[in-house]
Amino acid sequence: MKIIDGKLVSEAIKEKIKKETSLLIDNNINPHLVAILVGNDPASQTYVNAKRKACEETGIISTLYEFEETITEDKLLSTIDFLNKDSEIHGIIVQLPLPKHISSEKVIAAISPDKDVDGFHALSVGKMALGMPTFLPATPNGILELLKYYKIDTEGKHCVVLGRSHIVGMPMSIMMGQKSYPGNSTVTLCHSRTENLKEVILQADILIVAIGSANFVTDDMVKEGAVVIDVGMHRIPDKTKKSGFRLTGDVDFENVSKKCSYITPVPKGVGPMTIVSLLLNTVKAAKQQL
Repeated sequence: MKIIDGKLVSEAIKEKIKKETSLLIDNNINPHLVAILVGNDPASQTYVNAKRKACEETGIISTLYEFEETITEDKLLSTIDFLNKDSEIHGIIVQLPLPKHISSEKVIAAISPDKDVDGFHALSVGKMALGMPTFLPATPNGILELLKYYKIDTEGKHCVVLGRSHIVGMPMSIMMGQKSYPGNSTVTLCHSRTENLKEVILQADILIVAIGSANFVTDDMVKEGAVVIDVGMHRIPDKTKKSGFRLTGDVDFENVSKKCSYITPVPKGVGPMTIVSLLLNTVKAAKQQL
């Protein structure tokens, strides 16, 4: 069994991003990412801070717009319109989830496709599905980068994607089925309503898990030699830890890892790759001005 080290891979990619950012600055273009945070959700604040820190490490300008949870939908949409029109801003992300009185669909649709570095806009998703150049969604693209770095064979393999969210599962299934590397896989997209779920998962040569349930995948659900990518992140109470909790994924790592050829840990697996993919998209957006 080999650990897929997302932190190691992300650091290697950050070095490339630093060089690309430096070249852009030489051409009077400094990549600039704006993050919008609504409310005081601790997890969202942690994610945004991690993204801003990564920007700082690679020379990308990072600006944070923070709003109270009571902000109106119109005010948020007008802010996005203002940012769309600013030529010195190359990427815009809105940290999800948003308060219930604000439509995530409207907010995502309001972001200019040229600045949609999360890859969530309908135009971005459509181009991704057709294999056209676009901003790829950060987490699925980060997973592709991991598979590429470790030279994991994907052609003709049975890839099972567990979870059908618009952010991870759905785009991941499309990207793994495309005629490219990593890709060229035979893909099955599963979810909590899939009949005979265990039997389907047991067929996976490559298993990508984004079901949103702690330790959902157990060792009896994974075949010997499978590649397992765990997208989940959960806080589990643990009195032995100073923080009072420990992090775990959607996969029972301790037991499943004994059967795998490759597996991502939680943390330091997929998480760092999501952030670095966001930076890659921001640099790509800035290059459009060359």
